[in-house]
Amino acid sequence: MVVVGSSWASPLYNSPDSEVAELIITVSKRIRIDAAHFLPEYDGPCKNVHGHSWIIEVGVKGPVKKNGMVMDFKDLGKFLDRIEKKFDHTLINDTIKNPTAENIIKYIEKESFDYLELPLEFIRTWETPDSCAEWRAD
Repeated sequence: MVVVGSSWASPLYNSPDSEVAELIITVSKRIRIDAAHFLPEYDGPCKNVHGHSWIIEVGVKGPVKKNGMVMDFKDLGKFLDRIEKKFDHTLINDTIKNPTAENIIKYIEKESFDYLELPLEFIRTWETPDSCAEWRAD
């Protein structure tokens, strides 16, 4: 079905020549790391050393700049490369005392201040394909 003469207008396409600098967009990037951890403060099997194929995803939000980007994916990738080098094929407990998915998020958020031009909008850490912790800036 085609609607002609619709009364609504898209904020993205008001005019082919219009500036979209006011448009706020979230861009994200993710990495996969293989790392071991144990949860010393947990009463259960995760108290023992075990490993995961973690997915770590971060996003930033901001206005679209004149170059058409919020942030270059390459720059977001450089930050994630630092996280990957720190944790991939390691025992995460060597860096974070109680490395729950939530505490890994806290570590990543703290590290981001020195390396990103925009503050993080969200961080997700996936321990398994169906178990994730998420932080969002509010």
